[in-house]
Amino acid sequence: MSNPKAPADPVETPSIDARLVRKLADILKDTGLSEIEVEHAGLKIRVARELTVAAAATQYVHAPAAPAYAPAPAALAPATEAAAPAPAAHAGEAVKSPMVGTVYLSPQPGADAFIKVGDTVTAGQTLLIVEAMKTMNPISAPKAGKIVEILVADAQPVEFGEPLVIVE
Repeated sequence: MSNPKAPADPVETPSIDARLVRKLADILKDTGLSEIEVEHAGLKIRVARELTVAAAATQYVHAPAAPAYAPAPAALAPATEAAAPAPAAHAGEAVKSPMVGTVYLSPQPGADAFIKVGDTVTAGQTLLIVEAMKTMNPISAPKAGKIVEILVADAQPVEFGEPLVIVE
């Protein structure tokens, strides 16, 4: 008969030294490493610590496309000349993109645009579509009013929060 108290594996497994594990953990803390692994005499010990990373606020800046040609450098203007006036602020309410995607001004290619500058719209009327992950998302007018300006072109990529249309 076999002895029920006999180990299943005839090879004795080495015992883990808790002092060694603590010493390895101290090395991690002192050096800033995230993990350490030691193998000696058939015993392999890996000590790892979980790093928590604070989420940083990331702001994406859309860089303008490079021109196809390099324009000739303009002559420096004298310091006494007035700077160009700043563009006028929009008088109406900006309808912003609720997501990153591609904007479409018509329901399908070749069809008439949902809106044109000067059109009068009602609250809830579809102004354009933003495609995100193969899903067409209609963007509705937040209020009734007149379309003052369309700030995007058809099939243009847009960012979250980017102004699309001005409704006055």
